[in-house]
Amino acid sequence: MSAIPGDIETETQPPIAIPLRHFLVGLLFLLAGALVGTLGPLGVIPGAPALAHVHLLLAGWVCVTIMGAMTQFVPVWSGTTLHSRLLSRIQLWTVTGGLAGFVFCLLGGFYAWLPLFGTLLLLGFWIFVYNVGRTLLGVRPWDVTERHFAIALAFFILVTLFGLVLALGYTRPLLADLPISRSALRGSHATLAVFGAVLTTVFGALYQLGTMFTQTELHGADHHLRRVEEVGYPVGVLLLAGGRLFDAVAIGRIGALLVAIGIGAMGLVLGRRLLETAVAWNPMLRRYAVAAAAMVSWAALTVPAWYASPLDSGATFGSSAGTHLLLFGVVGFVVAGTLYHVVPFIVWVNRYSDRLGLEAVPMIDDLYDDRLARLDFVALLIGGLALVVAEVLSTTGVETGVLTTLSLFGGTVSTLGFAVFAVNLGRTVRRHSPQSVLSIGGVGDSGGDRPPHHSKQSDR
Repeated sequence: MSAIPGDIETETQPPIAIPLRHFLVGLLFLLAGALVGTLGPLGVIPGAPALAHVHLLLAGWVCVTIMGAMTQFVPVWSGTTLHSRLLSRIQLWTVTGGLAGFVFCLLGGFYAWLPLFGTLLLLGFWIFVYNVGRTLLGVRPWDVTERHFAIALAFFILVTLFGLVLALGYTRPLLADLPISRSALRGSHATLAVFGAVLTTVFGALYQLGTMFTQTELHGADHHLRRVEEVGYPVGVLLLAGGRLFDAVAIGRIGALLVAIGIGAMGLVLGRRLLETAVAWNPMLRRYAVAAAAMVSWAALTVPAWYASPLDSGATFGSSAGTHLLLFGVVGFVVAGTLYHVVPFIVWVNRYSDRLGLEAVPMIDDLYDDRLARLDFVALLIGGLALVVAEVLSTTGVETGVLTTLSLFGGTVSTLGFAVFAVNLGRTVRRHSPQSVLSIGGVGDSGGDRPPHHSKQSDR
């Protein structure tokens, strides 16, 4: 990454087209991932649909959304300027091309080409890490959100390195002479991806968003819970990933317990903010409430499972009954809830902020269709619960036909919910932005990048 020149353009905030493109591309990956996940168990998709499903949702929807959100809001929250607009554009299309090719190879069985697209993915994510990392380096001192983001960027580097080695392993026996098995590397890669890069970013954002949009502050037990999460959680991720990589049960068990306790603590912090809010409930807060409950439930299920067997490949994402609770209930609902504010907000600032006080303008929450928001929430809640129940029942010996039917129902309803969600946000952009996403917020657009001032967390 040191080869990237340091004299590239450094302007204020990025044009709003940049994060919007990230979000819309992410939504396309979401729909593709939901479709593959629903049809994959039926045997109608060739190749490796399970791997394609995971990469489309995590590397595609979640990580591309994270890239867009960090690019837009790190400069805003930190009161600084983005290192480079150019790199923020390049990162999106590099990751998009790399992931599209990677998934195509997984489904088509073209494994010899996986290293090429894996390298493209690594390059795109490293450009993102460099750009946001250089932006954060000019900020001192870091608050709790910035510290989480910096740690998450380091996890992104490790994740992509491990991922590239796994991709190269399809064509070269790289691990043949090393005391590391391919399955161990895969488990460590998944650990660093979900618990490291994704959830560390989510937690950092929630410390800002959970207080900002509930109009509350951390107090009392929140500070103790925050310290438990902030200190123990990233250490736990490294220990768990290392234990899985080197087959060290004791190290993995310590890391697993720290990770589970950290996620439970974050769920309690978010839940307390939501209980204390006097703000009217909106799509963002409703989805955060689901995520908070899912965090605490997942931690309660996972602590005994991970204590007993932290290296079990069937418990990579926690208890064998909790994978959908974590990935769908926590990650999915947090990202969806955040987008229900971020996308309308960016569009509102671009379209209406300079008219405020001069004419009647809509509120941010008026830009999307509230009926569609309620519909997708119900669909995602029902679909997600069905998937969680199917996963729980799979540990009790229920016959396969029942599990298949329940999983298909949950996947279908969830896919419909995500489709309504994507349509609602897409219509918001189309109806309230007079210009194409490819052209809005270009050079010379001075409005729309900086929201009303939000103070950073005072507890550093």
